[in-house]
Amino acid sequence: MTTSDAYHRPPYRISTRQEELQPEVIHGTLTASYWARGIPRALVEKSLHNSLCFGVYEGDTQVGFARVVTDYATFGYLCDVFILDSHQGRGLGKWLMECVMAHPELQGLRRWTLVTADAHGLYTPHGFQAPAHPERHMEILVPDAYGAGEK
Repeated sequence: MTTSDAYHRPPYRISTRQEELQPEVIHGTLTASYWARGIPRALVEKSLHNSLCFGVYEGDTQVGFARVVTDYATFGYLCDVFILDSHQGRGLGKWLMECVMAHPELQGLRRWTLVTADAHGLYTPHGFQAPAHPERHMEILVPDAYGAGEK
């Protein structure tokens, strides 16, 4: 990113500064999402502190988010990507992905992964695709981890 850890496209900017994150916005969006429905705020805050986070802002108001769980050497898991409904249709999701993928500390990773039900078109231009060898991938999935009735 730039020396200030921010990209600018007026009136928007993207920053990786933890102190700018607005946990109330992030939690409010995630707890209503299909992938983290009902997640407790304390877990969201813990995830923020343990990830490389990208906030999208209009002025001082957070309008989007993405985070990467990474060791900064070999692996990155992209997750919790969103742009608030009121700001969609402005290319912010595409721009956010460009910024994530261009971040200097994420260059040279051997493997990236993500899970999505409906945003394949956002990720495929950046090289994401179905696993070449799905038989090698394993997971533990707890569908209703937060008690919100997820399936």
